[in-house]
Amino acid sequence: MSSAENPNPTSATSGHGRHLPLSGHIRATMLLGLPLVGGHLAQFAIGLTDAVMIGWYGVTELAALTLASSYFFTIFLLGSGFAWAIMPMVATYAARQDETQIRRVTRMALWLSILYFVLVLPLLWFSGQAMLWLGQTAEMAALSQQYLRIAGFGMLPALGVMVLKNYLAGLEHTRIVLWITVAGAVANVFANYALIFGNWGMPALGITGAALASVTSNAVMLLLVVAYATRKTPEHQIFIRFWNPDWDMFRKVFALGMPVGITILAEAALFAASAVLMGWLGTIPLAAHGIAIQIASATFMIHMGLSNAATVRAGNAVGRADPTHLKRGAQASLILSGIAVALSVAAFLLVPDLLMGLFIDPDDPDREAILAVGRGLLAMAALFQLVDAAQVVHIGLLRGLQDTRVPMVLAALAYWGLGMPAAYLLGFPLGMEGVGVWFGLSLGLAVAALLLGWRFWRLGPTVLIARA
Repeated sequence: MSSAENPNPTSATSGHGRHLPLSGHIRATMLLGLPLVGGHLAQFAIGLTDAVMIGWYGVTELAALTLASSYFFTIFLLGSGFAWAIMPMVATYAARQDETQIRRVTRMALWLSILYFVLVLPLLWFSGQAMLWLGQTAEMAALSQQYLRIAGFGMLPALGVMVLKNYLAGLEHTRIVLWITVAGAVANVFANYALIFGNWGMPALGITGAALASVTSNAVMLLLVVAYATRKTPEHQIFIRFWNPDWDMFRKVFALGMPVGITILAEAALFAASAVLMGWLGTIPLAAHGIAIQIASATFMIHMGLSNAATVRAGNAVGRADPTHLKRGAQASLILSGIAVALSVAAFLLVPDLLMGLFIDPDDPDREAILAVGRGLLAMAALFQLVDAAQVVHIGLLRGLQDTRVPMVLAALAYWGLGMPAAYLLGFPLGMEGVGVWFGLSLGLAVAALLLGWRFWRLGPTVLIARA
């Protein structure tokens, strides 16, 4: 494996697991995972700054952006499965020093992303009708479609960025993944400032400006990641004769990636549906829910980054047929995630008003009512942080073993077979309201963590040997 960031394949981050103590695996996972955590936080910041800046422009535009963004990312998450699929595949082939397979898998993930974009573009272009079917007003549907008809073209570079960032992460080039995402976040802020409000001689375009800023941000990231990949990993020749088909690898990436996309979508839809339930309880519970979800999502990015690191290290273990590396790497990921859980739980329980208050105007007449509801929700968030972290890290480990179909079924059953029914039952018939909704979510995530953990620890070595 050639890497400017990790030039020694036998270093702590990718060396043979049987030669490293657990403390060495913890250090290696931190070196690999912290830039990925930072990258996820930077990506999270892009969405947050979009909401804040368009909120300064107008409340109606903020509502339309929220609706359009949810629609966009629902479609995007399903298509992102092909990008996530190649991270373990690249890690495995890198451990075997098989440059040809790395090229094949990355190219076909890009092919699938392009094809997916072509297929879903009509859903974005004609999104107004879908909004009307979902019960939105004509004004809201029109504004959302106005945004999506521009921002929708940003899905192509966004998917390309996802593929190439996961390709680089699989090669353990994680620092550049962080800096490219930070560059995209900075470009997004400047483009929003110029195009939403009409600064620096630009026209004030409002929500159209936000859409153009989104496309600009994704285009900047794509240019940077292509430039880096072309310069730093020329041996893979990803873009040389890019048009040549490779149907065998195309099918493999599709078979691995589609379940990943469905799993990600199932979890995202669970939280989207929980917002609908909270909306039934009233404006104040919904506002408290929205703030608590933002806080919990920010801390979840830590576990997501560690899950990605677990995927890469498990993929490396598969490439070397090294079960010791697999087990110790898994333990290291779970220990680090557990430390992050302990810190976030302490914050949620000890200073909930401080955290929630960052999102509420001090002069807002509903401030105290929102804080009162929010305290209970953050207490429940403290509970589901633990189980959410456990399930996402185990999903990452199973992806490293290229095991995605059964985990998809297990996760979907836990989320929707238990989590959502429990959220409704506890929240409404049993009268626990918002706390009940969140407790139901926690139950679903807990069952997912147990099922996925059981599959990994019971079947991990067997799957590893079968794939070696």
